[in-house]
Amino acid sequence: MVFDVLLSSLKKFFFSGYLGYTSGFSLLCMVFFLIVVIYKKFHIACPLLLENDAINMTLNHTLTHLTTHAPLHSVELNETIDDEMCKPKYFVYNSQTVYAVPILTFSFVCHPAVLPIYQELKGRSRRRMMNVSNVSFFAMFIMYLLAALFGYLTFYGRVEPELLHTYSKVPGAGVIFVIVRLAVLMAVTLTVPIVIFPIRSSIIQLLCSGKDFAWWRHVLITLVILIFTNFLVIFVPTIRDIFGFIGASAAAMLVFILPSAFYLKLVTKESSRSVQKIGVSLLLCC
Repeated sequence: MVFDVLLSSLKKFFFSGYLGYTSGFSLLCMVFFLIVVIYKKFHIACPLLLENDAINMTLNHTLTHLTTHAPLHSVELNETIDDEMCKPKYFVYNSQTVYAVPILTFSFVCHPAVLPIYQELKGRSRRRMMNVSNVSFFAMFIMYLLAALFGYLTFYGRVEPELLHTYSKVPGAGVIFVIVRLAVLMAVTLTVPIVIFPIRSSIIQLLCSGKDFAWWRHVLITLVILIFTNFLVIFVPTIRDIFGFIGASAAAMLVFILPSAFYLKLVTKESSRSVQKIGVSLLLCC
């Protein structure tokens, strides 16, 4: 928190000239997390024995020894349940399915970082920026896909909204997950100032346009943003709720609604019956 406040409170963009290095280090941290998730898939047996399950199994084992005749059908029932738990389901429809699209939308929102990244490019051009965007989106898609796939194939129906929290319940998880948590924390810490900078600039532009720069206002807005974010993290039960809400509201505006509306407004040379405009109109309406 203190580190983020210090970095986010700088007057000029701290990562100017070094954005590639910090972003690269953050990416390496997340690649390390992905490697551990894939590695653990082949070292955690199914059915998974969590800490609570180990306690329940010990109690059941004790009760079985206290009784003279343990029913055979209960053992067969447990084996059947274990087999069902270890079979992947390609489609799952329940009360949590509604979170899927908002979370996917939120995961690909990178709009606040576009201008800083463009500023760091050598030989800035629209084509070069499009290449950077395409490679970045494809790399993130592969990382999201592999992390979700191997995380699900490790825990199946027991996977939680926070994947690292699920690993913490595995008996004997080891020091490696402490290192993974530190790597993810470092990645998030280096990302926060990049996101805070455009948010603060937008707030100052809306509320204090035309006024001279003041350190107290600059630091105060930074503190309010960070404190509000920390309150959300503390009081919201799971991060899934935050991602779902933002993905259904702000992220949907940034990804689907505003780009479609701007395209229809600014591109006047194309016919209204062209394939592009029909597709954009359908995307805007849906």
